Amino acid sequence: MQGMTRSNEDLRERLAGIAEELADRAMLALREAIEAGATGRPDEERRLTRARTAVEKAMHLLDD
Repeated sequence: MQGMTRSNEDLRERLAGIAEELADRAMLALREAIEAGATGRPDEERRLTRARTAVEKAMHLLDD
């Protein structure tokens, strides 16, 4: 079972990196929208944020 736990930890770490990258991209989309004069959240930022949330949920499912 310890091999499975280590495997889950590795996967969780990779997912954490993906979640961070999604957050960075969402912030970039938001920043670009603000610079372009948008007054609301852009669709791209919303999708990226939803994807990040889904990845974070997957990370929690892998917790011991």
